[in-house]
Amino acid sequence: QDAFVAFHVDKGLVSKYLKPLQIGELAPEEPSVEPTKNKMLVEDFRELRATVEKMGLLQPNQLFFLLLLAHILLLDTAAWLILVYFGTSLIPFVISLVVLTVSQIQASWLQHDLGHLSVFRTTKWNHLLHKFVMCHLIGASAKWWTLLHSQHHAKPNCFRKDPDIDMHPFLFTLGKKFSVELGIKKKKYMPYNHQHKYFFITLPPLLFPTYFHCHTFYIAYTKGYWADLAWMLSFYVRFFFIYGSLLGIKSLLAYYFIFRMLESSWFVWVSQMNHIPMDIYYDKNLDWVSTQLQATCNVEQSLFNDWFTGHLNFQIEHHLFPTMPRHNFWKVAPLVKSLCAKHGIEYQCKPLLTAFADIVHSLKNSGELWLDAYLHK
Repeated sequence: QDAFVAFHVDKGLVSKYLKPLQIGELAPEEPSVEPTKNKMLVEDFRELRATVEKMGLLQPNQLFFLLLLAHILLLDTAAWLILVYFGTSLIPFVISLVVLTVSQIQASWLQHDLGHLSVFRTTKWNHLLHKFVMCHLIGASAKWWTLLHSQHHAKPNCFRKDPDIDMHPFLFTLGKKFSVELGIKKKKYMPYNHQHKYFFITLPPLLFPTYFHCHTFYIAYTKGYWADLAWMLSFYVRFFFIYGSLLGIKSLLAYYFIFRMLESSWFVWVSQMNHIPMDIYYDKNLDWVSTQLQATCNVEQSLFNDWFTGHLNFQIEHHLFPTMPRHNFWKVAPLVKSLCAKHGIEYQCKPLLTAFADIVHSLKNSGELWLDAYLHK
């Protein structure tokens, strides 16, 4: 199936594990495409994927990723050297914070590439460097990320299947249909009509310092990801050793918490600009292409946007081809646009600031729909 092809790089190896599980072939009279799936779209997408493979767009340029890693390590070192050479007064303290934040968020984009197996041709090397970047440089579990992110890609914006929207309905109400349903049922976990306001002081600054911090350790411990835990502890030993020798305990904790807040804000605005404004509802069992396109949108390309978002401005292409190296997204984008145009599917692409604003607008609209249903139904 298309999801299997999209996720697996070494399909021969995976097939060896799946072969003992085979229970038989599909009967000839059984439909190979479910009624809710667009058969012509599926066929055209498979032709497109074959074209992409022939063009070599799934092959990584390892120099590109080596330079990304180098600039991350340089920024990480520079953040410490600034405090060593210029002291810990306010200005060096702030500059060091900014530099470390940039290093951390760029490491987040790189671990994303590694987690999708798009940096090396062999799975082993992707997993090994993924542990180094995610666990040692960032301090989170690589397997924890893979567990959650794979579910997100399989069913983006599908309630109870995409963990990225688990904030509904306890913190926010997401999507037009869900908001109306909550209002009709008279459910109110939060003042949703004000969610576009409290969003600024909740999810962006606090996701990393609070929820992610606890959840990554919880999952790593309960599932026995012992290698990940060891790598993660190496981050904290390194951080508190090199910065603890320069900063007092209060300044050290403030430094750590502030850079996590800055990193979290950057990450949330970028990661949510492609999904929250899109359709959010239960799984409709659509074909692979339709599932991805209804839940994702793009942001315009520029050198800054590519760097700032880790090429997640090409979210549509990334969701259709999750193992494609990010430096090739711009090459496949015109082909995806043509596919969408042929089948009458909207291909959304926005300016960066418009995409950020749409997060707030969608939250505001959802809150208003909830309030109207809550008061009048």
